Amino acid sequence: MFKKILVANRGEIAVRIIRAAKELGMASVAVYHEVDKEMPFVHYAEYAYKLESETPKAGYLDIRQIIDIAKKSGAEAIHPGYGFLSENANFSQACEDAGIKFIGPKAHAIEVMGNKTRARELMSNAGVPIVPGTKEKITDIEKAKKIAKELGYPVLLKAAAGGGGKGMRKVFAEKELSESFDAAQRESLKAFGDDSIYLEKFIENPKHIEFQIIADEHGNYVHLGERDCSVQRRHQKVIEEAPSTVLDAGLRQEMGEVAINAAKACGYVNAGTIEFLFDKNRNFYFLEMNTRLQVEHPVTERITGIDLAKEQICIASGKPLSFKQEDISIRGHSIECRIYAEDPFNNFLPDTGRIKYLREPGGKGVRIDSGVETGSEIGIYFDSLLAKLVSLGKNRHEAITRMERALEHYRIIGLKTTIPFELAVMRHPEFRNGYFDTGFIENSFDFDLLKKMKSKNEELIAAIAAYGYRMLSTAKAPFTNPKPHRSNWKQAGLVLRMKGK
Repeated sequence: MFKKILVANRGEIAVRIIRAAKELGMASVAVYHEVDKEMPFVHYAEYAYKLESETPKAGYLDIRQIIDIAKKSGAEAIHPGYGFLSENANFSQACEDAGIKFIGPKAHAIEVMGNKTRARELMSNAGVPIVPGTKEKITDIEKAKKIAKELGYPVLLKAAAGGGGKGMRKVFAEKELSESFDAAQRESLKAFGDDSIYLEKFIENPKHIEFQIIADEHGNYVHLGERDCSVQRRHQKVIEEAPSTVLDAGLRQEMGEVAINAAKACGYVNAGTIEFLFDKNRNFYFLEMNTRLQVEHPVTERITGIDLAKEQICIASGKPLSFKQEDISIRGHSIECRIYAEDPFNNFLPDTGRIKYLREPGGKGVRIDSGVETGSEIGIYFDSLLAKLVSLGKNRHEAITRMERALEHYRIIGLKTTIPFELAVMRHPEFRNGYFDTGFIENSFDFDLLKKMKSKNEELIAAIAAYGYRMLSTAKAPFTNPKPHRSNWKQAGLVLRMKGK
């Protein structure tokens, strides 16, 4: 086993990995930019090294500097977390060349599965169902028009070099294609340095189902069941759960075997995710592979009892998997809400500022993976994810109920967050009954209900404030009492703080 690992990331995932390392008896090394020097992950690690760069993001993408720090610190391995360099084949190869273990897959697997067109071709050759579309990159609009006509509208334009919703456009008619194609190319070039596009037949209103797979260096492959990630905004996940409401045991086994075959096709090692689109006719199609630990991995951990971060580290150290496929069983139901610094009342516009007050919920079945604390400064430089709130119940109803309670008790003052939106989703009848797909926010979610919740909350706060003011202005003497007690004004102020004002 390693004695020391470097975490090439920040925020809540850095905290998550550092804790896993500590539980395995390993020291951890954090790397940070100046803007992050007071963030929790820096102080949780035993060692911390400052990154020098022109911009904050550039530091976390500086392969040479990170490897130099790993050598200087004596770290034997590097965990990339997710985002930044986690799916960068050059980083994986640079670690190997430097004699440092990359806690993730080999460069070849990252390169093959990271290129969407190559991945589609590989999966097709391996017998994995794929959405009808192109296997090669498209850079010419006339060729795109021809292929789109053959596929039949609507079609989906996607960046060949990456994912996360960047460079993605839905096209419902040929007259929209040229403008959408140019926009997709520009966005793809900006995000990935490559303007190559590919086309797929657009599967309307599918579910987004992904399978967690994990493999060791000894040829053992296991899947840990599925996650439903259909609640998305701007093609990015907001709420995830496990298991899915639409899979039975037979389909779970079939899709799990397909996921393992997909991983074997690229010689995959360590933790990864095979993503599928699942249509109303219960057909499933390969979407992409994420060659890293996923943001939503905690829901799988809750229902299987397996610590994926610790398992990743053990695999990288050369150990075989600590379990077999027959050991995997699903116990209960888990839901994750990603807590973003975004304004759900203003098209999820990212928000910035200092967290003036933070109260995290607890109780039975509640877990929080957080990267912030009271006083943390949230700037413009990084993704707006603050924390992940996870519930576990003996069934889906209990998991929803516990999540609803936790969201009600969650307080973050100083920033607008997605908490009100996620609370409204928990109360939405279609979500509660499992009748939702990737078009849920766009087509089904009632933003008027969210506005009513906000209005009702503001009226309550105003009434409490008015009551407090009247009590203060009509008092004959200052609030004094030899016995400790909470004054009416303090009581009103407490409620105001709890309401986020």
